[in-house]
Amino acid sequence: MVDANRGDLHALTVRFPHAGVVEAIYLRPARRVPVAQTTHTFAEAGLGLAGDRKSDSRSAQPGGSNRQVTLLQAEHLPVIAALLKRDRIDAALLRRNLLISGINLLATRSLFKDQPMRLQIGDCVLEITGPCEPCSRMEEVLGPGGYNVMRGHGGLNARILASGEIRVGAAVTCYPAQATLAL
Repeated sequence: MVDANRGDLHALTVRFPHAGVVEAIYLRPARRVPVAQTTHTFAEAGLGLAGDRKSDSRSAQPGGSNRQVTLLQAEHLPVIAALLKRDRIDAALLRRNLLISGINLLATRSLFKDQPMRLQIGDCVLEITGPCEPCSRMEEVLGPGGYNVMRGHGGLNARILASGEIRVGAAVTCYPAQATLAL
């Protein structure tokens, strides 16, 4: 167990001021088809979210694909809108599964191999696997320069380690893998 009262980086990387919140859930039924917004979904370990096209294909990788769920930081939406010179941007256009606010998603990715981090949403447990880089489709959706606007703001990919239901309004907590949370 990591002692969060220590002053070293290992301890600091597990300390969050509060939980985040699931603001929205989007499922992508197929390529190039508009996303479907929902209030809840089931996350199946090793596969993906029920109703999302990513859950239809099995990966040869142990534990499944590194991109079973995509997450977007809600606080980045005003930045994306500002870079596009718009008043606001609809998160559905960006095609990420979970819109999360109140917790720094980039900080939930482990800095240390000996201290893997987990995100918990209800019974569902996720492991951040890396950045969700934008695709060339952002030029179509957002207009000229949309690809570059999204670079650094594209969100994160995650793998589902434990199955569970995800609901809008659910708390999102981050903890080191060795720790156990009381539910």
